[in-house]
Amino acid sequence: MSNMAAKGPVYYQEDGFLKINTYLKESKPSKVFILVDNNTHRECLPAFLQKIDTSENFEILEIEAGEINKNLETCTGVWNALSELDADRKSLIINVGGGVVTDLGGFVASIFKRGISYINVPTSLLAMVDASVGGKTGVDLGNLKNQIGVINHAEMVVIDPAFLATLPQAEMRSGLAEILKHALISSEAYWNKVTNLSELTLDDLDDIIKESVEIKSKVVTEDPQENGLRKTLNYGHTLGHAIESYFLTHPEKTTLLHGEAIAVGMILATYLSKELQEFPEEKLKEITSKILDIYERVEFIKEDIQQIIDLMKYDKKNSHGNINFVLLKDIGDSVIDCKVPNELIWNAFEYYKKT
Repeated sequence: MSNMAAKGPVYYQEDGFLKINTYLKESKPSKVFILVDNNTHRECLPAFLQKIDTSENFEILEIEAGEINKNLETCTGVWNALSELDADRKSLIINVGGGVVTDLGGFVASIFKRGISYINVPTSLLAMVDASVGGKTGVDLGNLKNQIGVINHAEMVVIDPAFLATLPQAEMRSGLAEILKHALISSEAYWNKVTNLSELTLDDLDDIIKESVEIKSKVVTEDPQENGLRKTLNYGHTLGHAIESYFLTHPEKTTLLHGEAIAVGMILATYLSKELQEFPEEKLKEITSKILDIYERVEFIKEDIQQIIDLMKYDKKNSHGNINFVLLKDIGDSVIDCKVPNELIWNAFEYYKKT
């Protein structure tokens, strides 16, 4: 059994809450801290606490919701609170929230006193299928996403789709983008399944989440440090992250959710795949129209595109000054470390605007 599979196992629903209860009994943390944001404090924490049977006093730590607060300043606030509340090496942090809470909470735990244990309880679709699997923790540096962080696995991840009942529609769509990405890098069958959304029920969603988590876990297990295969999980993210960062820091622009930016990034990456890897044109058209059925088109002007291209050089996947793209030869057949000339990126934006 690989280290990854042994570390950070994923459990579902009731089974997961039982596992947390067992963990609390057996490992007897000195103190238990629950990290939430103002939304999950209100919407998710009460349901979570009902499932946890222990006589311990939990300390609830709350941060402000939103990507804009995913920074070192917020971490410092949490570290100070932990210190004041006498957290020690044997304390445990349980992160109950979306990707910002699980990324930041995992990072806070990994660094505090050189590392304390943490558990993730993702409450958004995005965090369930992406942020809480694979041990990536971190925060943003100014407008540059996830520049500060470490890979350090949670003791466990507990996924309960019941939390999704509290999620706004836009946040559900944002999470769906990562599921679409998992589909594009894994198989046509899974792509067809997840794009026939009109027929999806919550039960289907349970299965789709499990399948999506499995796709990601399998990749991460084979390549925990992102030397090769794990890079395929960045499909659509090289441009997508730059778009997200750009819109985040230009107050005159509407802020995009992560998945909304990644949706654009996937269309651009698929266009680049057609140009550079002979990805089939009819599949490019199909993918474009399916994504645009779900996500509203984003407007870009020339200056936006230039600045987005400039932002890409900060992407963590780059090395030696080269911007590295993941492209597809076909659905489920990816190529990593592709160099893409800037003029093709401009063409990709033209294609996005015109379709």
